[in-house]
Amino acid sequence: MKNLSLAVIAAFALSVVGHVFAQSDAPYTEGPVWAITMVKTKAGMSDDYLKMLAKIFKAENEELKKQNIIMDFKILIGDATTPQDFDILLLEEYPNMAAFDGLREKVDPIDRKLIGSMETQRQGAVKRMEVREIMGNKLMREITLK
Repeated sequence: MKNLSLAVIAAFALSVVGHVFAQSDAPYTEGPVWAITMVKTKAGMSDDYLKMLAKIFKAENEELKKQNIIMDFKILIGDATTPQDFDILLLEEYPNMAAFDGLREKVDPIDRKLIGSMETQRQGAVKRMEVREIMGNKLMREITLK
């Protein structure tokens, strides 16, 4: 019995020591992950593109949020600073990087329900190319400074 008590105390002490050493020295704590799409709309086509987003992006992301796949989503709009710059940012907030594991299996049924078949989705993507260009995609982690 005495040996068992010593073993339990030793295991506890080692777990405490291990936890202390496992703490990060980073000057921040990690938060959610943002999927960011940088969009450049063609001249005079911003409103047309935003109307498309109101149908597709908004509906899809409201459903993703309802199903707790994403935490939030936002659209930011502003002036491009150069002819090669974006003027719209599409943002989707995920709880962590693990949320991207198996994401397509979760999103595809929602897209089929809201948008239609893969062919319908493809036709919509082609139509959106007429009014905008995707300048890039980025994943960025939100942090909180300590």
